[in-house]
Parts: sequence; C-alpha cells; structure tokens
Amino acid sequence: SASAIGEKVNSLGEELSKEYEGKKPLLVAIMNGSFMFAADLMRAISIDCEITFIKSSSYSGTESIGKVNVTLGPNDTITGRDVIIVEDIVDSGNTMEKLMAVLETKKTKEIKIATALYKPEAYTKEFPINYAGIIIKNDFVVGYGLDYDGLGRNLKDIYVLAQ
Repeated sequence: SASAIGEKVNSLGEELSKEYEGKKPLLVAIMNGSFMFAADLMRAISIDCEITFIKSSSYSGTESIGKVNVTLGPNDTITGRDVIIVEDIVDSGNTMEKLMAVLETKKTKEIKIATALYKPEAYTKEFPINYAGIIIKNDFVVGYGLDYDGLGRNLKDIYVLAQ
C-alpha cells in the first residue's frame, strides 16, 4: 500500500541521512521506473544531497530481454563522489551489473544501491544491495513508478500483475 511504501521510504531516508552525515551524496536515479521512489527518497533525506539521472531498460512486456540498454549516461560530476544508485526494483541484477560497470569507470569514491523493491529469489549477482525497501516475491508488479508496457506507473499502491 502507499502508506507502507511511504513508511519504508522514510526509514531509508533516515538511514541514509545518518550514514552520509557530513557528506553530500549524489543520487543516481534510474529512469523511468525509479522517478517516484527517487523523489520520495530525496525528500526523506535530511542532509544535503544532489540527484542526476540515467535511463536504462531491460524489459519488453513482462519479460526481461536479458540485455540492458543504457540510453543516457551520467556526466563527469560523479568523479570522487559518494554515489547512491536509486532503482525502482532489483530482480536478476542484470541492470545493476551494467550500471555498476558504467559508473565504476567514472572514478567514484563509493557506489551503493538503494532499491524500492527487491526480489531475492530472482537475484543472481554477487554485489550487495545496500538499501532494500520492500522484499517481494518473484512476481511482476506495477504501480509506484513500475509499469507494464508504459502503463500503471501512476498507481500509488503496488500490485501484482494477474496472469
């Protein structure tokens, strides 16, 4: 529900504010799906922080296409920065693996991952998901920025797509 999502986002914001106190982290939001989570998370962070955006895609309909496309990249302002990748959902980890590789070439100080939703049953990678909002089953979900062929992003709650 929207209220459960809000509580979790506020909790993540408090955690990030404590961990990054005295620093100015850069949130790197993965578009399009993370836009709602990124906005809410940034408002929940009480310390100075900045945001930039990357666009990537790895789905066609309800299926992962197995290939991650990065269509926009961050500029050089991330060099030497504490970076927090902000993602709507982490399932297989393929998108994160590609983005981590891209961002690591930018000579960041540190890269951590914050995701609204996390599917541990589907996750196949070794790197840690540092901040996971809500743990879910390996179902296809829509709402709160997540879509099915472009639709459903505007739903304030999260729903499992019926088969």
